[in-house]
Amino acid sequence: MSISHVPLRRPRSRRAVAVSAAVAVLVPLSVGVPLALSASASPATTATSKASGASAATLARCPWMDTRKTPEQRANLLLKASTLDQKLRWLDEQAANSPTQTTFSGVTYPVQVDCTPQVVYTDGPDYVRGSAGVTIFPDQIGLAASWDQALAYDKGAAQADEAFRSGKNVILGPGVSSGRTPLAGRTPEYLGEDSLLSGDLAAADINGIQNGNPDEPVMAVVKHYIANEQELDRQTSSSNIDGRTLREIYNLPFQILLSKSQPGGIMCSYNQVNGAYACENPILNNLLKGDTGFDGFVVSDFGAVHSTAPSLANGLDQELNRPKFYTPATIGAALDAGQVTVAQIDEAALRVVKAYIAAGLFDHPLPTTPSTTTSTAEHKALAEQIATQGSVLLKNKGDVLPLTKKTKTIAIVGPTASNTPTNGVSAATVCNQGGSFGGGNACTNPVAPLDAITARAAQVGATVTYANGSDPAAAAAVAAKADVAIVFGYSKQGEGSDRTTLSLDNGGDALISAVAAANKKTVVILETGSATDMPWLASAKAVVEAWYPGEQQGTALAKLLYGDENFTGRLPMTFPKSLADTPTSAPAQYPGVFADGTTTRPSGSSAIRQVSYSEGLLVGYKWYDAKKIEPLFPFGYGLSYTDFAYNKVSVTKSTNGTKPIKVSFLVTNAGPVRGTETSQVYLSLPGSTGEPVRLAGYAQTNPKVGKSQKVTVTIDPKSADLPLSYYEPASHSWTIAPGTYKVGVGSSVDDIELTGKFTVQ
Repeated sequence: MSISHVPLRRPRSRRAVAVSAAVAVLVPLSVGVPLALSASASPATTATSKASGASAATLARCPWMDTRKTPEQRANLLLKASTLDQKLRWLDEQAANSPTQTTFSGVTYPVQVDCTPQVVYTDGPDYVRGSAGVTIFPDQIGLAASWDQALAYDKGAAQADEAFRSGKNVILGPGVSSGRTPLAGRTPEYLGEDSLLSGDLAAADINGIQNGNPDEPVMAVVKHYIANEQELDRQTSSSNIDGRTLREIYNLPFQILLSKSQPGGIMCSYNQVNGAYACENPILNNLLKGDTGFDGFVVSDFGAVHSTAPSLANGLDQELNRPKFYTPATIGAALDAGQVTVAQIDEAALRVVKAYIAAGLFDHPLPTTPSTTTSTAEHKALAEQIATQGSVLLKNKGDVLPLTKKTKTIAIVGPTASNTPTNGVSAATVCNQGGSFGGGNACTNPVAPLDAITARAAQVGATVTYANGSDPAAAAAVAAKADVAIVFGYSKQGEGSDRTTLSLDNGGDALISAVAAANKKTVVILETGSATDMPWLASAKAVVEAWYPGEQQGTALAKLLYGDENFTGRLPMTFPKSLADTPTSAPAQYPGVFADGTTTRPSGSSAIRQVSYSEGLLVGYKWYDAKKIEPLFPFGYGLSYTDFAYNKVSVTKSTNGTKPIKVSFLVTNAGPVRGTETSQVYLSLPGSTGEPVRLAGYAQTNPKVGKSQKVTVTIDPKSADLPLSYYEPASHSWTIAPGTYKVGVGSSVDDIELTGKFTVQ
């Protein structure tokens, strides 16, 4: 799918119009830039350097530094000059980190061949974790709520710049998942429940990381492959999935991002898939590298390797962090036993070295002295922009928002509104959950909403009172005296454990209910990493989902609440009314069961929890649509301070299965102010396919008040998105069925304004 206008790169500043494409081939991967020349170079050496990127003397010693050759040619030259144990260094992250070091976690290697770079990994699906002085961006689920590929590109470029200057040149991120359950601990790290949206945004993020700073090359490693949909027993559970579901739901976002970007690596996950650990599963070779065509390297999650020979034979190229299963001794023993071959070792090493060279890591060494202050004013503005565009207005009854100069008194309630902790909870708690999980650094001093809203209110002569919410009755008393009450609710969520409920933490639902009962104009700000069930929804006048909004949270929220910025965010995941409504409500589906049929792990047992993906293709909004279950808020939903009207839809009448389908329509700003509309195009395939509804394209437009803008979404049957295709298990292939395809155009999956159809002949 593609939209008629696709921005490849935009200045990191606010803009009037944003258009996102279902398919956007952004900027191609750089394969390296020549090194700077020495001032003392001879004319002959200079000529060689300009062509090859290295001096004649360097090329004689290290022919793999010749940038005139392809990354694969260079990698082969390096490996040809390497001993077996030098090749094995590339199969471990620690050994690749420092070429001259010889001992890693008690394992000894020879010194690496000359002219090899220091390669330093950093965790970073959201920001550069573990480094001082970096920008704490909002979590990825908030970025996904922007539905904005250009914004994702800019975020990737900014993050890579900070990584390189911090002394890191590989980012473990972004991450994609399929949002199987809203309880999954790492939901905030991912990009929502739809394959197209998450694949598009991940590709844009990757292209920003790898192409945004040509003189500061950083490589992306996408995670986690595959069906890594829960934290509970993540290392001792098996995701049991049929082949069609595996390809159409869980592999598809990887397939889409690989068609639009070239990440150097993909990280395999902890869990088993159909009884085999992901990092030694044949799907690495057969599906990821084979059918999907990934030509980078596969690296394990930390501690996700369980074997030597099965892992290497089935496609794991590199062990993350300390060498344990990929050491000279273990691989040597496997060689002696005939369990692995030198050719398999060579292939793994080639994939790693080729990816490093293609990403530019050989040709641009990291700074000798890493910086500890890499955040910039531009990056902070970008963090604010992501928080602004990612915040979703879920309710606004009676137009209580935006606040105006008529609002003279405002009560702010809740511990996450302030930088002063209440029982250990403050604005920093919900800044970004990477600071609490996964080895991240804390967000120590965000712009607190209390401070930013107070300052903005003062501009119109309004005053603000505050209650931290530790005493709901006292908070209600403060709220009762104000014209408007703004109450903050939160829930913590991150790596290491799943949530067990959709309720807010620390009595947040009771606090909101108390405030709403005391003040009929109550605005709720939710700072969560996933869906919440909102038992108080009927009594709140307005609700904003701000996710984990990063270090600039206060500034973004103050501008949104006062209408200095309009809401543009749309939900990248469905909010159910209750856990009973979700696709995984049966114990066998989540959390999974043991041999005795119970969900409780036997004491002291390392048994594998069996998780049945029996919902099949009905994941996320597809489940609610197919089962006619009304969610609390549907996928794609979000309100604005203005209104948009749709009309004049036109759909190409037919295709032979290769000809593109064009869906055109008008979007009119029928409201009082300028705003951005995210139009969505959904497809229903012929009933014979057994396919649920699917997102086929989307576009962001920004028409002036009273004006219309034409939108054209092109659905290309031949694209990697496979918009018209379904996987046919009988033939083991992707198939386009003949028949009638229904088209729906609207502002969410449940708000279809225009319909059309076309036929496949």
